[in-house]
Amino acid sequence: MKRMIVHCGEQSTQMALLEDGRLVEFAVERAAGVRLVGSFYKGRVVNVLPGMQAAFVDIGQKKNAFLYVDDCLHPHLEKQPKQKPPITSLLRVGQELIVQVMKEPFGGKGARVTTHYSLPGRHLVFMPRADYIGVSKKIEQESERNRLKQLGESLRTNEEGIIIRTVAQGETVESLAQDIEILRQQWEAVEQAASAVNAPALLHQDVSMAERMIRDAFTHNVDELVIDNRKQAELIKSYVCTFDAELVERVVVYQDREPIFRRFHIEGQLDKTFQRKTWMQSGGYLVWDQTEALTVVDVNTGKYTGTSDLEDTVFYTNMEAAEEIARLIRLRDIGGIIIVDFIDMDSDDHRKRVLEQLERTIRKDRTKCLVVGWTKLGLLEITRKKVREQVMSRLYTPCPTCDGTGKRVPEFQQL
Repeated sequence: MKRMIVHCGEQSTQMALLEDGRLVEFAVERAAGVRLVGSFYKGRVVNVLPGMQAAFVDIGQKKNAFLYVDDCLHPHLEKQPKQKPPITSLLRVGQELIVQVMKEPFGGKGARVTTHYSLPGRHLVFMPRADYIGVSKKIEQESERNRLKQLGESLRTNEEGIIIRTVAQGETVESLAQDIEILRQQWEAVEQAASAVNAPALLHQDVSMAERMIRDAFTHNVDELVIDNRKQAELIKSYVCTFDAELVERVVVYQDREPIFRRFHIEGQLDKTFQRKTWMQSGGYLVWDQTEALTVVDVNTGKYTGTSDLEDTVFYTNMEAAEEIARLIRLRDIGGIIIVDFIDMDSDDHRKRVLEQLERTIRKDRTKCLVVGWTKLGLLEITRKKVREQVMSRLYTPCPTCDGTGKRVPEFQQL
């Protein structure tokens, strides 16, 4: 049983994805928040840095956005020069241009922007100037990949680029044509807005978190979408009807007095998810440590003592940990470098099977994620695309006393 649960509060909208009652994905969006990632701005270049091959662009936010030289070149790698030109030959101070936010501001850094424009739809991603066709790697059947690629070629014009999404598998040319026409109109609206305003200005804002998750994850594999707000439910039905009318019947309005997250046992799962120490079913546990540069996960046997010998105990714990780590990375929405310290295994076969277990589970993640492999020190390295603030920072604020370190000064040292 697969369910999407949406809670509409006064301060925020929260959405959870459950598989057989188990929380696998969670997102939250503040009601007063500004949706940056995916949005288009007309920006003004305020500083060009030859030594960094980058520029700062004023898009009207608190901090200027960062534009790297790679994001100024042609989106198609084969059309880029073999040697990167100096940034000063591409941009000048005072120049106005359309940019799209690709990463939210993190810490003291401003947003990262690009001129490699893309507009995601239900079945495909439209790139107005990319000049190539791509097909999702998750579509493995070669005949279907070729069919979709040919459809994409027939639909695009001039320098347009298209990436066919996984959900397009088995879809007709009419469905894809409808999608690309809507996205093409959105891009034309962006260009028209840019010609009518002065920088800095917002040209197009990406859809809300709820719409984004429904567009990307609400497929025929999802049995129900349950929402606790009737007005929002009608809006969602209207949105769903634009791309798949059959799914409208699966949108259900929750009317019980008990809070929806408590009714579906989400509150308790969230509390456990974001603890520094997370327990596994066997009695083993994981310890999560977050730094500015990377996230470190330590695997421990904990209360689990096994049944036969030490190697089997370690292997069983690591196999369970591999599946749980993949789930929690997705659930916590952790981005950047992730290092996992599994318990040392003597068997090469066991190491291989743990790696395969992690790779198999991590394929469910819709965010780009790469299992790099074992390091010389026996640690496992993973990278995951960092786009937005982690979910934890949206749900919790650091303790003002310890600043989030979880430590306090002993009484005999306090003044």
